[in-house]
Amino acid sequence: MSDATNPDPVARYLDSLQTQRKLSPHTVTSYRRDLLELRALADALPGKLQLAALNQFHIRKFAAQLHGRGLNGRSIARMLSAWRGFYVWLGEHEAIAANPVEGVKAPKRDKPLPKALSADDAVRVVSERNPAHDDKRTLQLCNRAMFELLYSSGLRVSELCALDVRYAKEDRYESSGWVDMEAQEVAVTGKGNKQRRVPVGGPALDALRAWLAVRGALVKLDPHPLFLSERGTRIAPRVLQARLKAHGQALGVPANVHPHVLRHSFASHVLQSSGDLRAVQEMLGHASIAATQVYTSLDFQRLAQVYDAAHPRAKKKP
Repeated sequence: MSDATNPDPVARYLDSLQTQRKLSPHTVTSYRRDLLELRALADALPGKLQLAALNQFHIRKFAAQLHGRGLNGRSIARMLSAWRGFYVWLGEHEAIAANPVEGVKAPKRDKPLPKALSADDAVRVVSERNPAHDDKRTLQLCNRAMFELLYSSGLRVSELCALDVRYAKEDRYESSGWVDMEAQEVAVTGKGNKQRRVPVGGPALDALRAWLAVRGALVKLDPHPLFLSERGTRIAPRVLQARLKAHGQALGVPANVHPHVLRHSFASHVLQSSGDLRAVQEMLGHASIAATQVYTSLDFQRLAQVYDAAHPRAKKKP
């Protein structure tokens, strides 16, 4: 690093980060990369302006250029933060009109859409058996019931694992979730300790009946849990996640199948068929409709794909 007599403000700033603020070499390298990008953008301006001469208009233009290159909002926000810190330091050591980065915001970060299976893949995952478990009928039946229920009712993995065979209240124990076979619904306690009831479809009810017929042989000390591990204890979320992932891989499903994927698939497919956003919100247990609206984007993506594939005027010219 150069000493304090170096006229280059970037080199002096990086030196202060390393020697005075004691930042790690990795962090200093990141700052250097971002500030070299700033200098390159400034050099591309008419007249090759010095960094101290840049104003807010220039910084906004640079952010737009970076976005146009394909940088996402997170990367641009990080870069702006590095530039802002540099100008704070520069203002303490040189006379500049103002910090040109103040008030400049990065483009909104795109929220990743939840991944959902196609209807065909979702049905395959919950209905087909894993050939690797042909000699483990009890395991097959437990998995089938869990997977069917996840997709049938859109439960969170924690909600499913907490289910009891039936409602129970005794001593210090009270069920937080259970299946009501007669009413054909499941009662769960979701986020914020809010309870809700969600319908259970016919295939899931059939899978539950088949599982309940053999479940008693696995029960150990606790008679309440609906779904059990091979040791007879309440199924843990990680065990369920591992089973579902292995099941998807065994079936050759081209996706990383985990419980939340089935929840997303449930929401997306119900919304595609019904268009009832409020009903999907209630079944998912979302406190805000905004959390459910993301599935309208999934639906639009599907429609756009169908349009692009089918409409003769949608095809791009070669």
